[in-house]
Amino acid sequence: MKPYLTFILSSIFLVADFAHGQQTSSVVLPQDLSAPQQVLPASTSDQSPVKDTGNAADAINDEYKDEENLDYANDTFKEERVEIADPLEPINRAMHQFNDKLYFWALKPVAQGYKTVVPEPARVSVKNFFSNLAFPARFLSCLLQADLSGAATEAGRFTINTVWGIGGLMDPSSGKELDLQKQDTDLCQTLGVWGVEQGFYIVWPVLGPSSPRDSVSIAGDFFLYPVSYINPWYAWLGVRTYEEVNATSLRIGDYEALKNAAIDPYVAFRDAYVQYRYKKVKARKAKWTSSTMLTGQYPSANPELTGKGN
Repeated sequence: MKPYLTFILSSIFLVADFAHGQQTSSVVLPQDLSAPQQVLPASTSDQSPVKDTGNAADAINDEYKDEENLDYANDTFKEERVEIADPLEPINRAMHQFNDKLYFWALKPVAQGYKTVVPEPARVSVKNFFSNLAFPARFLSCLLQADLSGAATEAGRFTINTVWGIGGLMDPSSGKELDLQKQDTDLCQTLGVWGVEQGFYIVWPVLGPSSPRDSVSIAGDFFLYPVSYINPWYAWLGVRTYEEVNATSLRIGDYEALKNAAIDPYVAFRDAYVQYRYKKVKARKAKWTSSTMLTGQYPSANPELTGKGN
């Protein structure tokens, strides 16, 4: 009986080993096939730059809890694609190149040196201070959008941060106890809520991507920003330059991530910008719609508010 038992046991082991080999190969094979699927979109999909930059932007947002970064590529292509007219493309490309050289030759080196000298908590405090000074534009935007709760939140934040936050250097209002978060809005979004289309694409020197609607907002924000009234003019310019250097020191790498991942950086920045602005306006429209419906006013009566390309 022993030879038969030996034969039976040997057969069982062979079958088990064969089955194990089949199971192992079925697990390994999809992993091998998945490798080119992970690499291919990075070189062929126009959405890959946005994904790369989105990761960097999420890290900045998680660390500083602030949506005011210039990294507008975060979650850019998760919604429907929005196009923008670009009749000034040759001029815009020249301005894009100018801004690109300005960043790499001047702004980034200065920001890196500043980052080396000034510790991160101090730089975050400076950012909080300038953000607190920008309260008038956010407050007025909330009022013009009939967002009374947002306006009240901004007023409370400004009061608390100015008094208990040592002039805005700290942000106690956004803590767990009060949970008064900064309203992510501006005058451009207000114009979009009221049906003003964005128009065509513009790249301003130094200021960067914009549109006719956003350019009007830039002018409005200028007059609502207390720093703009510092005299003489070169003192105001110095303060604004310092503000930008400080903000850049907190997000070094975001611009490079989007540029390096794009086949055509100009197109990537243009598409990311217009999609980002559209998403912001759409969010404010949704909030405006919910608030006006509670008061018996229906924004759908204005057909412009439902148009795309905002």
